[in-house]
Amino acid sequence: MSQLLLAIDEGTSSARAIVFTSQGEIVGLGRRSFSLYYPHSGWVEQDAEEVWQAQYEALQEALQTASAKPGDIAAIGVTNQRETTIAWNPSTGKPYTKAIVWQDRRTADMCSQLSQHREKVRQKTGLVIDPYFSATKIAWLLREGGVPADALFGTVDSWLLYNLTGKAATDVSNASRTMLWNLHMKQWDEELLSLFGIQQHNLPPVQPSGSFFGEAKLGGKPIPILSVLGDQQAALYGHGAYSPGQAKNTYGTGCFLLKNIGTQPLPAPEGLITTVAWQKEGEPVYYAWEAAIFNAAVALQWLEQIGILRSYSELDSLQGSAGDVYFVPAFTGLGAPYWDPYARGIIVGLTRETSRTTLLLAALEAIAYQSAEAIELFGDIDILYVDGGVSVNEHLMQLQADLAGCKVLRPVHGEVTAWGVAAMAGQVAGLSVGPLQPARTWSPQGPRRSLDRWKEAVRRAQHWALPA
Repeated sequence: MSQLLLAIDEGTSSARAIVFTSQGEIVGLGRRSFSLYYPHSGWVEQDAEEVWQAQYEALQEALQTASAKPGDIAAIGVTNQRETTIAWNPSTGKPYTKAIVWQDRRTADMCSQLSQHREKVRQKTGLVIDPYFSATKIAWLLREGGVPADALFGTVDSWLLYNLTGKAATDVSNASRTMLWNLHMKQWDEELLSLFGIQQHNLPPVQPSGSFFGEAKLGGKPIPILSVLGDQQAALYGHGAYSPGQAKNTYGTGCFLLKNIGTQPLPAPEGLITTVAWQKEGEPVYYAWEAAIFNAAVALQWLEQIGILRSYSELDSLQGSAGDVYFVPAFTGLGAPYWDPYARGIIVGLTRETSRTTLLLAALEAIAYQSAEAIELFGDIDILYVDGGVSVNEHLMQLQADLAGCKVLRPVHGEVTAWGVAAMAGQVAGLSVGPLQPARTWSPQGPRRSLDRWKEAVRRAQHWALPA
């Protein structure tokens, strides 16, 4: 029996594919970058066809570097950036316009106008009304974007499945990010569809995360696609956080903290959201509380862009603290726990003694402060599982342990998101797979730090771009 697993991992700025053994060892990897477009202030777009082409090339490269033939692959799993919305012609498969990315803020005013429906939306979907989620993106495309009423709308997983198999579908984890999926009824919600002016025929059918999504023909050989998961849910699964109370943080463009809450969609504390974690066919739906922090490593990218960060290797040798300098990287507003699309980035506490190193430390500390503020709302956490590109920075991981007051555990490699969806696909295929092994643990040193000054800096960043 074939023992290799192929993960399609489509992110915000690159498409990747990874070939794993059934024990999580990486044997092949392909990666292609694609462009982000910023046509207006607060707008973020992608070219859906460019995304698909990049993903297809990454798939081919992964198989090649693994020296694997399609027949060696037992199953494929697909994981994706969430909320990003694509509209395409269901007959021709051609996108009508560019994709609206999860970071996009163009529907902030629309969300403000819907504020009277806040409690209804939260009760039904577990979410807050925010431009982050897909519903207002779809509504905008129908009202302002020139997209016809018979278009098919989907998140990136649906778009990839359509191109891989010829039919669109989505899973419960991605459906729960649209603001149109009823967590309790486990279906598209007719009242919410009506509220946003969307028809059910505009949306793909929804399946359990671990189920048969069709066959991808690579090199003429059909390979079953047996799992689909939003990227953050895939990371939770990849850490083996199968039990209620277990939590993870992914440090990437944003930070996304999820805590497994079991098989009931319990209302989240104010500032957090309730979301679907996953579902395997024939099993209950698992749910999670989530803190979605929109801007994390993007602060480092911005410092590199303007010439302050010269090389990412500089970050490895950072020590000490930024002191009373705070960097609030609200480039595209604030997510959890503030949900303020009108916030903008600020740096406060600058003096003549502020150095380049101070700014680098402040950017790293902003990642840890934002995460710690969310962890406060989660309640007791013994271990925080971590992954993502910035989790390699040991100074940041120790700071996170100190601020959060819990152990921080990093596994043997950073491809936890891809492994999560591959592991689920392997389990559905009947293979014996499990979570990744731990590699490094950080424990808190000294008393837990106060977040008061950080929260004061955030307060000064809020509502900055609010229309007069």
